[in-house]
Amino acid sequence: MKKRQRKEAITSHIPYGPYEAYVKRPMDIVLSVTALLFLWPLMGVTAALVKKKLGSPVLFSQERPGRDGKIFCLYKFRTMTDEKDSGGQLLSDEVRLTSFGKRLRSSSLDELPEILNIIKGDMSLVGPRPLLVEYLPRYNERQGRRHEVRPGLTGLAQITGRNSLSWKEKFEKDVEYVDRITFLGDCRIIIGTVLSVLRREGISSETSATMEAFTGEEE
Repeated sequence: MKKRQRKEAITSHIPYGPYEAYVKRPMDIVLSVTALLFLWPLMGVTAALVKKKLGSPVLFSQERPGRDGKIFCLYKFRTMTDEKDSGGQLLSDEVRLTSFGKRLRSSSLDELPEILNIIKGDMSLVGPRPLLVEYLPRYNERQGRRHEVRPGLTGLAQITGRNSLSWKEKFEKDVEYVDRITFLGDCRIIIGTVLSVLRREGISSETSATMEAFTGEEE
């Protein structure tokens, strides 16, 4: 228990500048509400296709750690079936991830419901991606700094390799972002994300349909 508490300890974060302190959150709200107004027809069509191809529920929800390690419920469109083995255990991601689900992921349409998380304040447009709760005690002190800010719909790691990066490389990009949050930097990441999605880059790692589990590293 003591080890887990040490890993989850978050250092007080000092905003890099006025943009992070006063502009980033209001901009998140304005852009997210605007996006929701324009994208709701696309989200409706996507929801209908998910229900037809994969069944109900349409949304996948899962607890994820946010800023300061606070747990929130993240929303995404489903991309996998609920197929189980004879023992009642879910089959591997590779088996449950259908061709339709792969197309949703490669287009990033499965991420659209996270707009609701941004409006609620759980997430930001740009920040380190929210990972699994079970990873919290596995971070070393530097890696845990990714939780000093709100997690993002996209981030620096997503425009420099996405799932093709190693965990170590991803976390270094996360901390690099946390240390220097600027308006121009966020704009560059958003534009880079759009280009990455259009090019279908970094959807899978070299050995997995999504990304291998993070098992921890020595400090």
